[in-house]
Amino acid sequence: MKIDLLDPASFSAGHPHAQYQWLRDNAPVYWHEEPNGPGFWAVTRYAEVDATGRDPRTYSSEPTIMIGDPAPGTAFAFGDHKMMLMMDPPGHTHFRKTISREFTQGPAQTLRPRVEVLAREIVDAIIERGECDFVSAVAGELPSYVIADLVGIPLDDGRKLYELTEVIHTAAAALPEGAQAAAVMQMFQYAQGVYRDKLAHRGSDLASQIVHAEVDGRRLDEIDFQLFFMLLIDAGGDTTRNLVAGGLYTLLQQPEVLRELRADPGLVPAAREELLRVVSPVIYMRRTALADTELAGQQIRAGDKVVRYFAAANHDERKFAEPHRLDIRRAPNAHIAFGAGTHVCLGQHIARVEIDCMLREVLARLHDIELAGEPEWLASNFISGIRRMPIRFTPARRSVTS
Repeated sequence: MKIDLLDPASFSAGHPHAQYQWLRDNAPVYWHEEPNGPGFWAVTRYAEVDATGRDPRTYSSEPTIMIGDPAPGTAFAFGDHKMMLMMDPPGHTHFRKTISREFTQGPAQTLRPRVEVLAREIVDAIIERGECDFVSAVAGELPSYVIADLVGIPLDDGRKLYELTEVIHTAAAALPEGAQAAAVMQMFQYAQGVYRDKLAHRGSDLASQIVHAEVDGRRLDEIDFQLFFMLLIDAGGDTTRNLVAGGLYTLLQQPEVLRELRADPGLVPAAREELLRVVSPVIYMRRTALADTELAGQQIRAGDKVVRYFAAANHDERKFAEPHRLDIRRAPNAHIAFGAGTHVCLGQHIARVEIDCMLREVLARLHDIELAGEPEWLASNFISGIRRMPIRFTPARRSVTS
């Protein structure tokens, strides 16, 4: 079995489950070569992926959660400034507290009426046409609008920022030279404008809260905010967009399951969790060993990269019965599509509300859905997502209340 988890081609049609299976069975902590780098340990069983996410004293999120170390002055390395995703406790804990209340389950549920309206409007925009690119017209719209609402920026700007995140996540080799750096700079320039606007005109939105927040008695500066803003925009769209698109694609491959879900909308919450497990939009998160240790019989040295593969863990038969079967009634379902431990996804409750609302709207109103062409996958070894997925459906009238 050839193992290559660095080449985006390995993810050109979704996760490389054959590679994951071989690794889980033969080398659950596998030394993976890295061209132009020192190499890393690929971790693929649930137990070890989960454990390494819950032990920041041994497995650090610094200097980065990406496989490659960041170059100075890039999106993730600005001297003493760090993105929250690349911090360990206690610094990470203090930063997370500045906005964590807005992302708990209660506030997330209060967003549901607004998200339901947005989902209905998104489907209204395409329902009379009988065809669309599901990713750009449906799956990508809702998270872009919701995060724009949260941070207090125009909805159209949310869509444009989502396009930048797609560039940032695409493998550099698949883009024109300098495209990623240009996208990062555009994101930061936009964030700079938001920072200055919210500093002068404080509102009740999330961006205003961050601009005026204090961490350990210190106000966040412009660079802190730019990194925070990029994380919110980036993480605010990835899981939802790629889960809704990848989830529909998965359901279309199993029409009997799709019919079952249409017949009983009460199954949507359980189906959402199962689709999160199966689709696993975030491919990996890296940690760096802070001390010599042992993991599944392998000797890990201080400084080694330890890369945790979520979809591999979510398909581990040691944890899940019949892991390759889509079971929309699966319970319990302790997937780790949102990660584990201190860095478990901050926006998971909002993402669940968005996914539920969008799935319900699509299932209830778009009938006879079928693929109108082969999906085009994002060229990335970090995010598993569909860039484009043309679909056909029976045209229908717009909502009476829209």
